[in-house]
Amino acid sequence: MDTKFSVALHILAMISESDKELSSQELALSVGTNASYIRKVISLLKKADLIGSHQGRLGYQLNKTPDKISLLAIYYATQEVDQIKLFQVHQNSNEHCLVGKNIEQAVSPIFDAVEKQLAAELSQKTLADVIANLHHQCRNA
Repeated sequence: MDTKFSVALHILAMISESDKELSSQELALSVGTNASYIRKVISLLKKADLIGSHQGRLGYQLNKTPDKISLLAIYYATQEVDQIKLFQVHQNSNEHCLVGKNIEQAVSPIFDAVEKQLAAELSQKTLADVIANLHHQCRNA
């Protein structure tokens, strides 16, 4: 997995908590990356209808309240998938080897179970949970 998911969480939390409209440049400064990467992630979030913007105006807004945006929806948007697939089984195993012939069938049920568990967890957590954790960290910093 790349960093688009965590960058999206950063962007969405900033949009939610900011009193002013934020440009991609301001978001990039906070994330520690360049504005073009931020615009790429924003494009994915817009495509998933998680955020919007107004033509000719600076900034972005959430299309739903933070408690209605699941982390799973953000993951799917940023990874451009419709299911979690973290683990890939290597290709070209030796079919003449007992392990090589059967390794995919041996590990796939385990991988599938872990991916389903992660999807279930992310579906139960929301952007509001991230924001609550952020507020807690700020108070304790």
